[in-house]
Amino acid sequence: MATEQGQATSQIEVFDDPEDHAYVITVDGERAGKAVYHIRGGRYFFVHTEIDSEFEGKRLGSQLVQFALEDVKLKEGSVVPICPFVRGYIKRHPEYDEMVDHEVLARIERSEAKHHDEGDPGPH
Repeated sequence: MATEQGQATSQIEVFDDPEDHAYVITVDGERAGKAVYHIRGGRYFFVHTEIDSEFEGKRLGSQLVQFALEDVKLKEGSVVPICPFVRGYIKRHPEYDEMVDHEVLARIERSEAKHHDEGDPGPH
C-alpha cells in the first residue's frame, strides 16, 4: 500500500494473532499496533486498540479495524465494541452495525453506568 504522496511505498500487513488475542498491523515488518479482543460465545469483544506513536496519523487504526471486522464477518461472528475506537469506526461505517450484538453492549453500558453512579470507577 502506498503512503502519502511523495513518500516511499510501505508494506502494510494485518493479521489475526489468536495467541495474543489481537489483530496486529505491521509496517515494513515492524509491529505498528493491535486491536485486542476476547471471544465469548462467538462474540468478539474488542476491548482496546492502539497504534504506536511513531505510526500515528497514517490511518493504520482504521485499516486494522476494517480488517478485523471483515475477518469476524467471514467467521460469522458478532462484535461487542467496548473499545471507543472500534465503536467510533462502526458508527462511521454503518455497514458493520449489523454485526454488533447491541443487547450485550447495552448490558455492559448499563453495568458501567451503575458502577460510575455508585462511585466505583470499574475495571481499567
